[in-house]
Amino acid sequence: MSALLQGTAFVTGAGSGIGQATALCMAQHGVKRFALGDIDLKKLDETKNALESQSSDVDVLLIKLDVSNEDSVKEAVEKAAAKFGRIDYAVNNAGISGPVARTESVAFSEWQHLMSVNLNGVWLCQRSEILQMLKQDPHSTGGVIVNVASVLGLIGASGKSPVTAYSAAKHGVMGLTKTDARVYAKEGIRINAICPGFIETPLLTGTISDENRKAIVKEIPADRMGKPEEIGNSIVYLMSHLSSFMYGHGLVVDG
Repeated sequence: MSALLQGTAFVTGAGSGIGQATALCMAQHGVKRFALGDIDLKKLDETKNALESQSSDVDVLLIKLDVSNEDSVKEAVEKAAAKFGRIDYAVNNAGISGPVARTESVAFSEWQHLMSVNLNGVWLCQRSEILQMLKQDPHSTGGVIVNVASVLGLIGASGKSPVTAYSAAKHGVMGLTKTDARVYAKEGIRINAICPGFIETPLLTGTISDENRKAIVKEIPADRMGKPEEIGNSIVYLMSHLSSFMYGHGLVVDG
């Protein structure tokens, strides 16, 4: 049986959580060449070590990346393309949690910072990835992009956990995913989003109390939070030929 994935992957926010798990899942399903970006190079080293422990024949490029900075994003994609010749799969995962507060209590600077990473960062990455994919000769496809959105990109956050800025940014990610999926479909580029629910990641666990955690789990039919690898495997599905007729979709994985 042939591998589900073959080619080069570019993953942002790959130092921990969903980004790290996605890289490991992609390696399990055939990817051998990785360009991994994160603002924390020490964490990226941990991901590289995990990949090399899992698969002895992977080739991993580590890139210090600030997705909110246009030059940093452009240089990261150029480095990936220069080393591997192409980008077949891109996962735009880098993000921050932002303020948990009602709108009247959120400073404009907090709003701007979250948007610069969670929305502008995804757009900057997607733009550079598309520019690269348009230049390269297609293999089976011209390229596949998966943006990490959230269930809060489809619905509003509850009053118990007011994360208006985060939810607004993720709604924006869904907008650019759906629109660019239509724009670039005929040029062989397939774009979708993953919409995780509550997942056991440093982004989440570092921001909620034990009391809030119990309240969250109580509302999940599966009676637990998700694991990063469950999102990683869902991203593999979106990357693979198994989802070849999916364009502009937000795949909900929330238990």
